[in-house]
Amino acid sequence: MTELGPVAWPPEPIRTERLVLRESAARDRPAFIELLASPEVNTYLGGPRPRDELERELPGTPERWPGSFVVDLDGAMIGQILLRRATEHRRPAAAGKADLGYLFLPRAWGFGYAAEACAAALDWFDGVLPGEPVVLTTQTANVGSMRLAAKLGFTEVERFRAWDAEQWLGLRPPVTPSA
Repeated sequence: MTELGPVAWPPEPIRTERLVLRESAARDRPAFIELLASPEVNTYLGGPRPRDELERELPGTPERWPGSFVVDLDGAMIGQILLRRATEHRRPAAAGKADLGYLFLPRAWGFGYAAEACAAALDWFDGVLPGEPVVLTTQTANVGSMRLAAKLGFTEVERFRAWDAEQWLGLRPPVTPSA
């Protein structure tokens, strides 16, 4: 995965009804460690990383690059939205397209935060890179992620096997810029 392309970064914080999407800050480091070390969060992502390894290796301000949004609820990080260019994607239908990813702490599950945050990030993306499609890959076993993909307008392109599980590749068609 590589950078998105010619986008101004960081953007002004994106505010939704309940959330703020913003660039990461040093105060988010403990939440990033919790997110990446969580067995629940990483069930469909190859498993958690060891906490002691994350403590040693994670920079003081983690994930600070264009397309990486911290999802903030009442001043605290509850998740991350990722928009990256899928230059080395295993599936030809996804190669070179923007790829949407998301991770949320278990305590934030079930409240609609992921849908709200992803929709806001996709709106931002449509504004800075109009006319570009977005892809999303998830395991078919991840029912919640499959529901979210459908809610966000992704439709199935293909299913394939990778990492010992069936994967689902969805595409969100480009939003046509209004004249």
